[in-house]
Amino acid sequence: MRKAPILALLVAALSLPAFAAEEKAAHGEAKKEGKEGEAKKGKPGTNVDMPFLMAPLTDADGKLTGYAYISTRLTASSESFALTVRDKLPFIQDVMVRDVNNTAVTTAEDPESVDVPKLESRLLSDARKVIGADKVKHITVCTVQIAELHPVQSQARTAPADQPAMDEHKNPVKSRCEP
Repeated sequence: MRKAPILALLVAALSLPAFAAEEKAAHGEAKKEGKEGEAKKGKPGTNVDMPFLMAPLTDADGKLTGYAYISTRLTASSESFALTVRDKLPFIQDVMVRDVNNTAVTTAEDPESVDVPKLESRLLSDARKVIGADKVKHITVCTVQIAELHPVQSQARTAPADQPAMDEHKNPVKSRCEP
C-alpha cells in the first residue's frame, strides 16, 4: 500500500524538470517572436510548410508584369491542430490562392515589392476562416522571389557588369524560415 504514494511522488519529481523546461521554452519562444524580421517558430510538430503561392504582379494600368513566388509556413496552436491543418491543406491553399489573385500583394509605392506584413495578416485570416481562429497561431512568409514576365533580353551570353544576369530574380525577402 505504501508503494503507490511513493511511486506517485517519484513520477511527480521526475516530470517536474520537464514541465519547467517546457515553460521556459514557451517564454523564450514568445521573446523570439517579438523581434522584427525573425522567423516565427512554433513548437516542433506545429509548423506546416505550405505549398508555394504564385501571385500576379501588375503595374498601375493593371497590366501583368510578372509573378511573385511566395513560400509560407503556418504554425498551428498545438500538434493535434497541426494534423487538422494538414487535413485541410487543399482548402486553405484554395482560399489563399483566391486571395492573392483578387487583391494585390505589392506595396503602393513599388509594384515589384511584396508587402510582407500585410500579406501575412491576410493569409492568417484566410487560414483561420477555413479551420478556426483558435487552431492557427501565426503564418510566416519564408521567401519571396519576383519573376518578371518579360525579362530584358541581351545579345551577349553574359550580362555586362552593371546589369544582373538574366536568370537572377529579385528577392525582396531573404529566407526567414529554416528547414
